[in-house]
Amino acid sequence: MKILFSRTFLLLFIVLSDLSFAQNKSDRELILIDKDWRFSFGHLYDTQKDFGHATGYFSYLTKTGFGDGPAAKDFDDRAWRKLDLPHDWAVEQPFGESGSFSHGFKAAGKNYPEKSIGWYRKKINVPESDLGKIISIQFDGVFRNSKVFFNGYYLGTTESGYNAFEYDVTAYVNYGGENTIVVRADASMEEGWFYEGAGIYRHVYLKKTNPIHVDQNGTFVTSELINNDATITAAITIKNKGKFKGSIDVVQKILDAQNKQVAISSENILAPEFYKTIDYSSKLRIENPLLWDIDLPNLYQLITEIKKEGKIIDSYKTSFGIRTIKFDSEKGFFLNGKSIKLKGTNNHQDHAGIGTALPDEIQYYRIKKLKEMGSNAYRCSHHPPTPELLKACDELGMLVIDETRLMGINDYHLNDLERMMKRDRNHPSIFCWSVGNEEWNIEGNIVGERITNVMQDFAKTIDPTRPVTVGISSGFKSGISSVVEIMGYNYLGNGDIDAHRNEFKKQPGMGTEEGSTFATRGIYFTDDAKHYQSAYDKKPRPTFYSIEEGWKFYAKRPYLAGMFIWTGFDYRGEPTPYGWPSVTSYFGMMDVCGFPKDNVFYLKSWWGKEPVLHLLPHWNWSGMEGKEITVWAYSNCDEVELFLNKKSLGKKKMEINSHLEWKVSYSPGTLEAIGYKNGKKVLTAVQRTTGKAENIKLKLDKENVLKGNVAVVTVEATDKNGLNVPTANDEITFSIKGGKILGVGNGDPTSLESDQFIDDISLVAIANLKEQKMANAVLSQQLSNFEENEWTEAFKDRDYKKQAPSYIYKGEFELKNNALTNKVSFFYKKIGVETVVFINGNKVEASTDDAQKYILNSNILKQGKNTIHIAATPLQKIKDWDVMNTNPGIIQVITPAEPCKRKLFNGYAQIIIQKEDNTKEVVLSASAKGLKMTTLSLK
Repeated sequence: MKILFSRTFLLLFIVLSDLSFAQNKSDRELILIDKDWRFSFGHLYDTQKDFGHATGYFSYLTKTGFGDGPAAKDFDDRAWRKLDLPHDWAVEQPFGESGSFSHGFKAAGKNYPEKSIGWYRKKINVPESDLGKIISIQFDGVFRNSKVFFNGYYLGTTESGYNAFEYDVTAYVNYGGENTIVVRADASMEEGWFYEGAGIYRHVYLKKTNPIHVDQNGTFVTSELINNDATITAAITIKNKGKFKGSIDVVQKILDAQNKQVAISSENILAPEFYKTIDYSSKLRIENPLLWDIDLPNLYQLITEIKKEGKIIDSYKTSFGIRTIKFDSEKGFFLNGKSIKLKGTNNHQDHAGIGTALPDEIQYYRIKKLKEMGSNAYRCSHHPPTPELLKACDELGMLVIDETRLMGINDYHLNDLERMMKRDRNHPSIFCWSVGNEEWNIEGNIVGERITNVMQDFAKTIDPTRPVTVGISSGFKSGISSVVEIMGYNYLGNGDIDAHRNEFKKQPGMGTEEGSTFATRGIYFTDDAKHYQSAYDKKPRPTFYSIEEGWKFYAKRPYLAGMFIWTGFDYRGEPTPYGWPSVTSYFGMMDVCGFPKDNVFYLKSWWGKEPVLHLLPHWNWSGMEGKEITVWAYSNCDEVELFLNKKSLGKKKMEINSHLEWKVSYSPGTLEAIGYKNGKKVLTAVQRTTGKAENIKLKLDKENVLKGNVAVVTVEATDKNGLNVPTANDEITFSIKGGKILGVGNGDPTSLESDQFIDDISLVAIANLKEQKMANAVLSQQLSNFEENEWTEAFKDRDYKKQAPSYIYKGEFELKNNALTNKVSFFYKKIGVETVVFINGNKVEASTDDAQKYILNSNILKQGKNTIHIAATPLQKIKDWDVMNTNPGIIQVITPAEPCKRKLFNGYAQIIIQKEDNTKEVVLSASAKGLKMTTLSLK
């Protein structure tokens, strides 16, 4: 008897377009608010270093609106760093041996309390015309344990760093004026055993809707294929946050990829009551639909309009695809009725140079790289992904296993699962939900069985169209593996897969993790002293299998749907089998930049559709003349013949899913392979001994960046003939005009070089503030001499009803260095009506753009202790309970970053650049000692 999971399908993520809503005259707006945030580090446990947050008599948890420190609406953040989102503060930090092994030894997190708390602040204006709308702030993800405030009002806490969340701020808005959003992220605790980044690393939106609107993630589109037609069920949840009672019209239209309407329905229904929701669904029919497939990822769009009294008050877009999926316990996986072997990879979400703060374009870049390798499936390991990743998979044709973070049956676990599924269930790319991974404590016992049953059945209440899996690694006999819908085998060395299948013949299965191979790009002799692993595909451990062994096992078993390799890309953290100073994994088919290791070409040979012929290793082995080198050929040709300097070393027949090997006595020159199909020459591959590096080559990866302002540039060194030098490790220095450099990388797992080059901003407090009374309200423009014994502690026991005409204040601040290149500013916080400021006895003038900012020239500053005097007429209390400011301000020291640079690793490096707004041309320059400088112009 077979068990079949055949369900049509669902759709894609909710993408809201301001333009289209304006055209529909809808009240809905979704505004990206990633630009112009302020950021500063707080402190994990020292409240003084955490800007005094949560130290007030009334805290934000005791009385509404009492957010203090940076959470207060009027907190002065002018001295904080200005940045755009997404932002990952962990990737900006240097490496440290006391950092987390699993997180790549970055100097952030619990061992670094001064770099474990991040504060973000942003000011927005909301017009008076928005009064009456529902105003929300929507976050795609903050790592982690985020507390959010709006105008000083505490909105809530979201512990997990991977789930999206939203807060209604309608009641707190200052309509027609300025509003302040504040986020405090606490990244001191890890959720995973891999690099997770820190901060607001995904997008943030301001959302505006009519009180009657489609609820957040409130659509669910499924389809059923009958003959050549599709019946679409468009289910929606409508919410009413207003007091309107009466009927509304619900209009649902389906548009094809050319925006042509192909179906429509309309119905008049009663609106939900105040703060209630109702569920509504309609049936729509599409004739001869174009199916979503991995080769032709056709998409449709559902437009849901809510009308009140003939006016469109809400318009909600849902992108979706039409397709069928089926798991068969005998024959594997089927997409649209066609048998498909899953050729998947597991992946984490970080990339070279930029950590977890991936621009949308990099999501497309990475999925395209995997597709070029022949991969057709992606497992989100081990957490909900960013929406843009799923959007890229929908548009490019990549199947997805969507995975929640933690197994359990309580609200924390099930609520996270529900939020992920409701957000993602319209993506056609998703074919399976995963509710757990390698939960060793429960995998083989009754607790795991109970939890799996609850999560599995709970998932079906949210989406009955897709099956559920769990990745299991501690034996395939009992517990979770006996009840999970789709068996997820993690490594065939961990149990007898065939034996499990024979016991549970009705249970479909797939390899959710396989092929955990160690390899370093461009390295062909393992060097444990340097922490480099040979790139030849070998068993990493006696009980683990190589990529080739793993694929052969799954390829010849029809009952197994396919396998997911660990991993597609290297990632920060888990530098197994080494430790410090290795900082990235060795598992990837590609390195952290996306540069292919040789295993890519094995997979491309047997996963892809195009002819492939690849030779390894490179042929630069000076000093090894006459010594035996192992040469491999990856190919899907029938036969391959190898030549060294035009002398044949033999022709060999290729077995399916295999590779070919020769032992070759090294001699410089040309190593050439010729591939034959049906006896005819079809391909040639060459490895040449190159000359020394003489030139820098910059290449824009046009094929892999779909759109937008972000570009990926490959950097390499070439010899006089333009050949890549595979052993080059020159340090390249970069400069840019018309854009900015987001990050640099090279794929070296032991590189401790900086990922990013940003100005260092330090905030120096003014200490030991004292005061003397002045007899005159007219402030002197020159600093007088004051009796030292007359200074008293500033503001102590101040009688605000009997203040002096003016005061002179004296304080100190410490400068660790006084470099000429530093930019030092005093951000004054008002302690007087009129003010004159002196630094080391010199009067300083306020900035023209900010009357409370003073730019300090280095010639009046000293290394070490500096003195500040502030002459001011006093502020007066209007009400007795007014709290008067007693903080004179902060000294900001900006130390400019050194020029951006990176060493080549085995011939290559990568730089990610972003075009500035309103710039027509970006010019990237690269130089290195002994190499010819080059530039790349992007228009």
